[in-house]
Amino acid sequence: MKKVLFIITFITVFSCKDSQSSKVSNMLNNLENLVGLNETPFDVSNLKGKKVLVNYWATWCAPCIHEMPDLLEAQEILSKDNYVFILVSDESKEQIQEFKGKFNYDFTFLRSPESLSNIGIYAMPTTFIFNEKGKKVKEIIGATKWSSKEMITQLKEL
Repeated sequence: MKKVLFIITFITVFSCKDSQSSKVSNMLNNLENLVGLNETPFDVSNLKGKKVLVNYWATWCAPCIHEMPDLLEAQEILSKDNYVFILVSDESKEQIQEFKGKFNYDFTFLRSPESLSNIGIYAMPTTFIFNEKGKKVKEIIGATKWSSKEMITQLKEL
């Protein structure tokens, strides 16, 4: 049974690759559809000329929560390297605010009014990194050790 589920998942992921990649290629532009926790539209113009790390996550996602302290440390380290970190969830503003209050993470939390799967996010956490020109230069699916020396070096070199 596990083999069958693996095969179905494998086929589904790779058969959707083309449509997913076209959605993801415009992902930075799609940030203009996001809203802050105060329900105001996100001002994408603030990202111009910056490196942007966009992490898609959920409050129910254990790997997402597990990587957040590391993500916060990386944000602090890379703040002087022209990086902006944005965390996006499709959950309600109340769920995100409750999470933020409980853990006191200092991120820019945004909410997607449409489900993440509708915009091409099928696994969490999923992270996209964009260069100063808005071009996607890295995609990471799954939790990562963000503050490791190797990852910080990689991110600085992008």
